[in-house]
Amino acid sequence: MPEQSGSGLPRPGRFMLELILALILVRLPFISIPFQWLESFFHELSHGLATVISGGVVSHIQLFPNGAGYCFSAGGWPVLIGFSGYFGAALWGYLMYQMATRPAWVKVSYGILTSLVALTTILWARDLLTLIILIALGILFLAPLRFAQSNLLMTLLRVMALMVMLNALTSPFALMGLEGKGDAQLLSSLTWIPGWIWISIWLVCSALALYFTWRRVEAAQ
Repeated sequence: MPEQSGSGLPRPGRFMLELILALILVRLPFISIPFQWLESFFHELSHGLATVISGGVVSHIQLFPNGAGYCFSAGGWPVLIGFSGYFGAALWGYLMYQMATRPAWVKVSYGILTSLVALTTILWARDLLTLIILIALGILFLAPLRFAQSNLLMTLLRVMALMVMLNALTSPFALMGLEGKGDAQLLSSLTWIPGWIWISIWLVCSALALYFTWRRVEAAQ
């Protein structure tokens, strides 16, 4: 199914094929691991940015091979910081998809994402394992640039964006049943709003990111 002329937006049928491909890839052993790291990176980066925006200071970010991560910080508005992780991951996935809709700028988009990983590495990576994971993510964005065709580059970026949004949609489920751990419990202790409500809000936000992505594709027809 060809893409629209002069546009990085796929036709609805192609969008569904790419979404199915993303669904398959996020469930495959080993292959899905770098994309779990990518969602975790955006999650912790969002915590870090929320900290800085609300007047706090980030000490460092730590990432783990199983997709978990931590943002170590002081100060800032804890409600905003706690909420931003899962919300931010979904938002970054949505923004990545929008970056893959302009053929003339797609290589710049990969460069921006690579620079974002590099800047995070310089500012907030302090341990070897986190450094290795961030280097792997940098390669994930750099490697496709060897392809000259912008259509292929856009397709790869769209699929990656969909995988980030799908991982952001499923990640909050891991918080179910956790006692005294996780962002939902933190927000519950700060606001007296039950953790399951925060989890529900994150799920809705991730679902809306996918929905608005689909709506833009559909509206372009």
